[in-house]
Amino acid sequence: MGRGIAYTAALAGFEVTLQDISEQAIEKAREYIGSLLNTSVEKGYIPSEKRDLVHRNLTYTTQIKDAVEQTDLVIEAVLEVMELKIEIFKQINEFAPPEAILATNTSTMSPTEIGATTKRSDQFVAMHFFNPVHRMKLIEIIRGIDTSDATVEVIKSVAEKMGKETVEVNEFPGFVTSRMNCIIGNEAMNMLMEGVASAEDIDKAIKLGLNHPMGPLEMADLVGLDSRLRNMEYLYYSLGEKYRPSPLLVKYVKSGRLGRKSGQGFFKYN
Repeated sequence: MGRGIAYTAALAGFEVTLQDISEQAIEKAREYIGSLLNTSVEKGYIPSEKRDLVHRNLTYTTQIKDAVEQTDLVIEAVLEVMELKIEIFKQINEFAPPEAILATNTSTMSPTEIGATTKRSDQFVAMHFFNPVHRMKLIEIIRGIDTSDATVEVIKSVAEKMGKETVEVNEFPGFVTSRMNCIIGNEAMNMLMEGVASAEDIDKAIKLGLNHPMGPLEMADLVGLDSRLRNMEYLYYSLGEKYRPSPLLVKYVKSGRLGRKSGQGFFKYN
C-alpha cells in the first residue's frame, strides 16, 4: 500500500520520499503512480497541473537513511509481520530527526509493542489506510499506550489534508474495521467451503442484501489472501477461537492462490 499512500500524500501537496528495498520495486511503484496519474487526468478526476505537482513532490530511494533523515512524518507500510516492522522501526528511529512522528500502517498489530522499540513511543501511532488509498475515505488512528494528544492531532491534520475522514481508536487487536472485516470474510469462506452458495452469489448477496460496496471474497482477493491469513492468525492468537482462519483460506494460500496479485484467488483475474 506504500505507493498508494505516497501518491495520495503527494497529490495533497506533501513532499514525499518513497523508499523500497530494490530498484525493481521502485520502478514498479513509479510505473504504478505514473499510470494512475495519467488515468486520473484522462478521466477528468484531476487537472493536468496536479499530475505535474505529484511528479515534483515525489522522490524515490532504496535507502532508509536517505528517506527519513529530513522528514517530519514516517509512514511504514510493510507486511503484517511484527518482527519485520520492529526491525524497520529500529532503523527509522536511528536516522529520523528526533521530532519526527513515526506511524505504522497496520490493520491489526499493536502500536504499543512496535513503538516501545523506538525511543519516542509518545510520537508513535498507527495509521490504518484502506485499499485503494486514493479512493477510500477513512483512516483509523490507533493510539498506543504512550501516544500523545499532540501526535494524534498532527496525524488528524495530515489525514484531513489528504482528504480523509478519521476515527480514533484505543488499541485492541484488530481495531474496529479489521475485526469486522476479517470475521465477515472468514464466514464467507466457510460458507463457500460448505457449499452454501457460489463465490459469486455469496458476494452478490452481501452487496445487494447488506449494501456493502464490495463482496467479502472480492475484498479478500484485493487485500491478498496471504495478508488476510496473517491477519486472521494474529487475531486468532490474540482474541481466540472465533477468528480461527477458514481451512479454505489456508488451502488457497498454500496453493499460491493469493488473489489479484497472483491472478487467482476466489475469482480469476486477467
